Amino acid sequence: MDWKSLPAFLAVARSGSLRAGAEQLGGTHATVRRQIEALEAQLGTMLFRRSAGGLSLTAAGRRLLPQALDAEAALLKGFGAVKGLDREASGRIRLSADPMTAHYLLAPALAEFAALYPDIEIELKLSYELDSIAQDETDVSIRHVLSVEGDAVGRKLFPLSLGVFAARLYIDAELPKAGPRGRGLTWIGYGDVPELQDMIETSPFSAARQRHIIRDPQMHLHLARAGAGMTFLANWASSVFPELQRVPGTALDQRRSTWILLHGGLRRVRRARLLVDYLSGALLERRAAFIGS
Repeated sequence: MDWKSLPAFLAVARSGSLRAGAEQLGGTHATVRRQIEALEAQLGTMLFRRSAGGLSLTAAGRRLLPQALDAEAALLKGFGAVKGLDREASGRIRLSADPMTAHYLLAPALAEFAALYPDIEIELKLSYELDSIAQDETDVSIRHVLSVEGDAVGRKLFPLSLGVFAARLYIDAELPKAGPRGRGLTWIGYGDVPELQDMIETSPFSAARQRHIIRDPQMHLHLARAGAGMTFLANWASSVFPELQRVPGTALDQRRSTWILLHGGLRRVRRARLLVDYLSGALLERRAAFIGS
């Protein structure tokens, strides 16, 4: 197996074109094309369907994709674990993330990273506001956003799925009694947030009452777990808290994606690259929970 072809396959699958895949890999269009063709020859099947609009995965390509992602995640985590400690694997790195992701997903990964690299210090800032990499407010940032701008090197991991969730007990007790468009049900609301208001109005439960106005997403999580009503949560929440369930009849919103961003000036700084690689591997292990179905 020519393992050099695997990054080319993943880059083209993510970007939808040979040229964009080559830009991700820092290579040429021709090199990526040869690697894809070599992989298809080795496997004896076409992985991409070519059209005027770009490249899309064939059935064989879609079947290979999750296995290739597993291999990539394992390699990233393995590389982070065995890279030697040298003078550059020391010092402080400023990391920013939203509190929900940090509390429930990053904490174990950061503890493992600290054990592997005892001379690297993490200055962690938790906020739902986006710290500016361009204005030197942070070095590394984990974001769930529609798009990325500024002086940053971005690594797009996967879509972030948002869904309507509630406690299983609440769903079992209240959903059967609900009237048209969810009348009689309760939303845990954020108040006057236009995007979330629009998501409520376009949901199957637009007539449900917004009884609570709470700005803190973590409190939404805990109230939903306790049976106070429905709210919008990241899909991974139900994998951490199995008492939560996506409300039947609702769809996932996948307009946002999860990114790890690094200040462009730090791309050659070893401690920064070690942290980005390790956190990428840790989050990729949970991609199924992020994406959902």
